[in-house]
Amino acid sequence: MAKYMFKGRYAAEGVRGLLKEGGTSRLRYISQLFSNHGCTVESAYFAYGEDDVVGFIDAPDAKTATAISLAVNASGVIKVSLMPLISPEDIDAASKVAVDYKPAGS
Repeated sequence: MAKYMFKGRYAAEGVRGLLKEGGTSRLRYISQLFSNHGCTVESAYFAYGEDDVVGFIDAPDAKTATAISLAVNASGVIKVSLMPLISPEDIDAASKVAVDYKPAGS
């Protein structure tokens, strides 16, 4: 399973829906949506500031995570971004790969 962080910002219509339905029922729905597609919600929270909702999920693959992101964003009531997270072990492995890179202007 791949781990992702999600962040979302509600449009006015989404905020109205959240006020009507409440936070607990909305997070329950989000958890069920992910679960229906083989994902697990590790944690999810509402926030204020730049983002209205943040959380962490485990997804079976990038295709599934992307499909959920596309469907949610297509609703227009929330703008969600999904960020793949990298484990320390993957960083260790990547640091051992030789990359021949020349910075611009050098």
